[in-house]
Amino acid sequence: MTFATVLPAALFGFGTSLALIVAIGAQNAYVLRVGLQAVTRVVVPVVVVCAVSDAVLISAGVAGVGALVEAAPQAVVVVQIVGAGFLLVYGAFAAERAIRPVGALTVEAGAPPARVVPAVLGALAFTWLNPHTYLDTIVFLGSVANHQPPELRWWFAGGAVTGSLVWFSALGFGARLLRPLFAKPVAWRVLDAVIAVVMVALGLRLLFGL
Repeated sequence: MTFATVLPAALFGFGTSLALIVAIGAQNAYVLRVGLQAVTRVVVPVVVVCAVSDAVLISAGVAGVGALVEAAPQAVVVVQIVGAGFLLVYGAFAAERAIRPVGALTVEAGAPPARVVPAVLGALAFTWLNPHTYLDTIVFLGSVANHQPPELRWWFAGGAVTGSLVWFSALGFGARLLRPLFAKPVAWRVLDAVIAVVMVALGLRLLFGL
């Protein structure tokens, strides 16, 4: 394989991952609030926990769905249909948020502890106790990854993991720069509109590409 062959798969994974995680949510709000404290010793472990958790779950999704393909090729069709349905519903919700915005991402209230252990425990809870995390990583990203040629699946996964790392790093370390943007409801309306288009397009591609 050449660089020109694997790059599109990696970029596809990168963009798909960002489209899933860049949205108003408890985990993103938590990481942003931690970043606003500007305490590096707290921000670093929180970002690492979120990024590593995503990497583990994405890898599990790619490997799990990949094993399913090998063991029962017909079963993966069901997984792809579920993934496509999830995408279309997710896109519809994003479109609704764009039309009827829920507001800006509030970052002032409910600041997390400034100590490492409580902050890390909070990050673990917001990540592993969130059912959408499993749908996003194991079900959806695993399905999309295994919709790629076998030799490109892990390049897609690598791009998805990189997208997660970039996003959480931006939230955690660039929180003070991002605060004015996320404080404006119109910014989230534009973002949700883009997410809706991407999610619906990916859902239809996954559904009709069966």
